[in-house]
Amino acid sequence: MTRDASASSLIVGGAASSPRAPLPTLPPLSLYIHIPWCVRKCPYCDFNSHTASPVLPEQEYVDALLADLDQDLHAVYGRKLTSIFFGGGTPSLFSAEALGRLLKGVEQRIPFADDIEITLEANPGTFEQEKFVAYRKLGINRLSIGIQSFQQEKLKALGRIHNGDEAVRAAGMARQAGFDNFNLDLMHGLPDQSLDDALADLRQAIELQPTHISWYQLTLEPNTVFWNQPPVLPEDDTLWDIQEAGQALLAEHGYAQYEVSAYAQPGKPARHNLNYWSFGDFIGIGAGAHGKLSHPDGRIVRTWKTRLPKDYLNPAKNFQAGEKALSNEELPFDFLMNALRLTAGVESRLYPERTGLSLDTLAKGRREAEQSGLMQVEPSRLAATERGQLFLNDLLQQFLS
Repeated sequence: MTRDASASSLIVGGAASSPRAPLPTLPPLSLYIHIPWCVRKCPYCDFNSHTASPVLPEQEYVDALLADLDQDLHAVYGRKLTSIFFGGGTPSLFSAEALGRLLKGVEQRIPFADDIEITLEANPGTFEQEKFVAYRKLGINRLSIGIQSFQQEKLKALGRIHNGDEAVRAAGMARQAGFDNFNLDLMHGLPDQSLDDALADLRQAIELQPTHISWYQLTLEPNTVFWNQPPVLPEDDTLWDIQEAGQALLAEHGYAQYEVSAYAQPGKPARHNLNYWSFGDFIGIGAGAHGKLSHPDGRIVRTWKTRLPKDYLNPAKNFQAGEKALSNEELPFDFLMNALRLTAGVESRLYPERTGLSLDTLAKGRREAEQSGLMQVEPSRLAATERGQLFLNDLLQQFLS
């Protein structure tokens, strides 16, 4: 895909798209940092993660991350970072010294907003009190702890390296280290899981008083061990019962659902993820990281980085593996694929502000979705109905070109 600057239009497959208005303002900017190593690859995981060697190449990888960021700076000059997210893999395998050098290097290149949210993913098996105190001193102010389950037989089935007691202790250690804002990641629909099993996990998570709970159903993804050797999962009726009862339990304890699988106490949604879902901008650095950046002239470009760590660390190879400028025909689906994950949707004005397109470009699909009961009849908002949330893929089909 190329751009004809003189015509101010995108060229897609040789044909120019209709003109797109310049963006009145650029959206908030986030940074995603991918650290691809884990102690052990879980059988359900389709993320870009790799089993760690006894000694991680921390210094070399931090050098590469900063060099990678340098190549993206031209597109974000003059902007501030509103959030940073360390994802993986297991970022907490890295030392506080390495992460401190990285954060200092990032801030030297892009200024931080005064209230920046900095999240680090961690697993209970990598919790060390001293290390997490040091992380907090670096300015990391939010943790996302990968619990998945508190029940030993379920953890064993998922290939997790921690046990239930370690999972409980991890939450307490996070709070003792100074983290008053943390997420617990929990899965349901696990092998041979009953309704009582699923609710017991949720009750244990709630008892630990996290500010945020990510609660999502296990799915079998291609290129995973579970895809090739599928476990016995609960029947659909049981899955439905778990979903309904779990959502009621979370609401009863003050965790409001604001996204398909995200529940938060008042004022504590994940700001980094909210920026994704509201079609904000984000730089992605690290092996396999993805990014999305808007330009004042209306171009919106998605990028992806070299996937394998050995290639990412190879000076002879490029950090960026590819990029794609979104055409006018692709933007409605791309925008709504994110925005409609939010239970309240987004204000309608956000669509022209963040795409440069008129709301009229959504009119046909929106009308059909409203008539089908999948989208709310609400001129000032773009939001799915409860039924639309359950059949989100069907809803989004209305907006495919």
